[in-house]
Amino acid sequence: MALPEGDDAILLLHNPRCSKSRAALALLEERGVAFDERRYLDDPLSADELRDLQERLGRPPREWLRTGEEAWKQAGLGSDAADAAVREAIAAQPILLERPIVVRGSRAAVGRPLEQILELLD
Repeated sequence: MALPEGDDAILLLHNPRCSKSRAALALLEERGVAFDERRYLDDPLSADELRDLQERLGRPPREWLRTGEEAWKQAGLGSDAADAAVREAIAAQPILLERPIVVRGSRAAVGRPLEQILELLD
């Protein structure tokens, strides 16, 4: 499933084992928002999709990366790693992607805190 194009299309990048991600799912459902769900651990984003996501988030990938994961240590990248190297690491090890992330058209938000998702819905 590709990232959405139009502002009416909403995509939740979801990990059902994550409490914050489940909270984002519940928030969207409670508000009656129509959205698609992409379980990114089962359907990882490609490096190209991650570059697109970076543009939509307006933040470098180091800011939506889970550096506490063992996969980050195994990647051997430091805090000064180039954006492309970080995106490649996330593409290879999708557990490194921070969650939840909601994408709406040309914008996206990391749901930490969840209120950041609400800004996309207004």
